Amino acid sequence: MKTLTIIKPDDWHLHLREGQILEAVLPATVNSFRRAIVMPNLIPPVTNVDLAMSYRQDILTACPGDCDFQALMTLYLTDNTSPADVKAAADNPYVHAFKLYPAGATTNSESGVTSLPDLMPTLEAMAEYQVPLLVHGEVTDPAVDVFDRESVFIDHVLSPLLEALPQLKVVFEHLTTRQGVEFVLDAGENVAATLTAHHLLLNRNAMFDKGIRPHHYCLPVLKRETHRQALIAAAISGNRKFFLGTDSAPHDRLAKESSCGCAGIYSAPVALELYAQIFEDNDALDKLEGFTSLYGPDFYGLPVNSEQITLKKQDWQVPRVISAGTEEIVPLCAGETLKWQRA
Repeated sequence: MKTLTIIKPDDWHLHLREGQILEAVLPATVNSFRRAIVMPNLIPPVTNVDLAMSYRQDILTACPGDCDFQALMTLYLTDNTSPADVKAAADNPYVHAFKLYPAGATTNSESGVTSLPDLMPTLEAMAEYQVPLLVHGEVTDPAVDVFDRESVFIDHVLSPLLEALPQLKVVFEHLTTRQGVEFVLDAGENVAATLTAHHLLLNRNAMFDKGIRPHHYCLPVLKRETHRQALIAAAISGNRKFFLGTDSAPHDRLAKESSCGCAGIYSAPVALELYAQIFEDNDALDKLEGFTSLYGPDFYGLPVNSEQITLKKQDWQVPRVISAGTEEIVPLCAGETLKWQRA
């Protein structure tokens, strides 16, 4: 196959940051994706509708040319989020979900939730209004091994939550484990999951290939090969519960390469091309369009995009760095040659 034409995809998990980084990274997303669920973990976080509308305007202002990209906004769930906040979000056509960050779980998560049971009235409102809860599925207990935090989250947090609120719509974001795949498969139709290109492409060995590889460090952290294979099986299965979410997360190169490097992988410039390669390598290119372009809109109750895009089989080299004003961002697969490219 020399070319592949599919319905233009959406990215159901994206970090755009602010300022010069936002301006630098947005074109790559617009090039490959029609819509994106935009994460709210800014400083300060996007905790209400007014802040979400302000951030949305910043994104639209940074949009290149006459693009028709749609930023689907999310609100940052905190210990102070109220049922009234949920009602305001449900009434706003541009806000599509709340994001659960367990406090301290990842980048800019210090304002996250410290006790989910204490938020039960707010979560009940989310179930009532059918506002999805997007979860960063890790516990933050330092006694739990970093490679076990997702499975412990399932047992101690997510399973009890869905037993209490079986109608709550949940997206288990950036799934990383076999246990996570099994949980989503066993759950009701109100539970789905996003899968990143980097968790499908890499296992935890990639963080230690001939030295520490800070640009392969993300949260949730890469897992062992058996888990990667379970993620691939889910992605290519044709099951509508699993769809594309890049979790593309840009950081300045110096922040990644510091003595305490930031977690996050910037994949937007290569994500769609990598998904195509992964699906081709597993003889599943016929399942790519569903995963990239159909199942996400179905879960969120949005129309499928009408525009199409074409990928061509042509080698190209990924830039080693991408300029962002006074900063530099190192993309996933920097300097490597990929087999698929946007036509």
